[in-house]
Amino acid sequence: MITGAILASHHIEAFRQIVGEQYVFFDEESLNHYSHDETEDLHYLPEVVIKPRTAAEISAILKVCDKNKIPVTPRGAGTGLSGGALPHLGGVLLSTERMNTILEIDERNLQVTTEPAVITEVLQNAVKEKHLFYPPDPASRGSCFIGGNISENSGGPKAVKYGVVKDYVLNLEMVLPGGEIIWTGANVLKNATGYNLTQLVVGSEGTLGVVTKIVLRLIPHPKHNLLMLVPFRSAEKACEAVGAVFRAGYTPSVLEFMERDALDWVTKFVDNSTVKIEEDVQAHLLIEVDGNDMDVLTREMEGIADAVQEFDCGEILFADNAQQKAELWKLRRKVAEAVKANSVYKEEDTVVPRAELPLLLKGVKDIGRKYGFNSVCYGHAGDGNLHVNIIKGNLTDEQWNGSLKNGIKEIFVLVKKLGGTLSGEHGIGLVQKEYMSIVFNETQMRLMRDIKKVFDPNNILNAGKIFDV
Repeated sequence: MITGAILASHHIEAFRQIVGEQYVFFDEESLNHYSHDETEDLHYLPEVVIKPRTAAEISAILKVCDKNKIPVTPRGAGTGLSGGALPHLGGVLLSTERMNTILEIDERNLQVTTEPAVITEVLQNAVKEKHLFYPPDPASRGSCFIGGNISENSGGPKAVKYGVVKDYVLNLEMVLPGGEIIWTGANVLKNATGYNLTQLVVGSEGTLGVVTKIVLRLIPHPKHNLLMLVPFRSAEKACEAVGAVFRAGYTPSVLEFMERDALDWVTKFVDNSTVKIEEDVQAHLLIEVDGNDMDVLTREMEGIADAVQEFDCGEILFADNAQQKAELWKLRRKVAEAVKANSVYKEEDTVVPRAELPLLLKGVKDIGRKYGFNSVCYGHAGDGNLHVNIIKGNLTDEQWNGSLKNGIKEIFVLVKKLGGTLSGEHGIGLVQKEYMSIVFNETQMRLMRDIKKVFDPNNILNAGKIFDV
């Protein structure tokens, strides 16, 4: 694994010549700002921060770094949860934040071409004005960048019906670690021409290249949606109800799970009185349907309500208007912030086949009792993606930094046993790589390491993320 070359004054001068002096930073404030993302409480100082504007500038920067074996950490908005943007080897922190232009919305072909630092919600709103829809919507959509979504193959609540980022990426312009600029595919809906480099890059967490342009397919925006919140007296029963909805023949646009503590904490965090949580309620499902025919949607909601009645649910709250819908969505999207504000925590991004959710939830709670930790669970139940937030609570620092790892490992072993894997949308990054051997054998790991070497023979780009080389 690369240990990193020492940055010298002539390297700094070379970077200044490439991007301009005003976009090269090594003051303490800047280094501290870019030393962390949203991953727990981890900080690693880069030696310099560079903010290029073009692919050509990134190419020139990477040529200098590749020649001198200087580590480079690409970074978007810094909203990641797996340590993918942490410069743990020092070196160059390469921020794409100035590359923030939507280049073209092609209404004829239902496509958009964008630079990587466009905020996801900004892009969604821009295409919505053209009555078009880009569905992937992570909880951080109001601050995360499209480029970061590409790196992590992000999902979000609407993935259950519409899929994740990989299902919308047609083509990418990217700069390889040696400085070459390539396009990975073509702006077409079908492509059986050689290896699919586009899909290889999606989800590669910035380890294979720096994405500088993105072509996404779009779909027509649905005209209507209906939303309901369903309380359950048992969290496991709520998870069982998820599969029943699909077996009844319905595909909601959203099917989210929130354990009681998650909704309780977020209600207090945002001072929201929309939802009154009854004492015997242990979990909620947030369910949305969308489409173009309101009569059809109404019948779907009625059918879903009938399907969940079999699982000991309470009185269903149907959102009556846009404001109430917004309030319910605010509660769901603010859960992560509420948990973070309430306690020190570690978040594990587990995913299993949706029918196995009840066993996963039960197993997480059993493991928590074994190791003495509490957890707050919520997530995208419709596609089996459960976010397990382990709360430090009364655990000692020794337990938190020591034996807890054995508990986390047991959770991942359970996930594997249930047919799932380590991460549904947050990625592996720096903090989950020690668990990769649970789901991959040595042959699989060797293939991934070999791919990394082909793209990045000097191992300068986001080295030490996903696995060590």
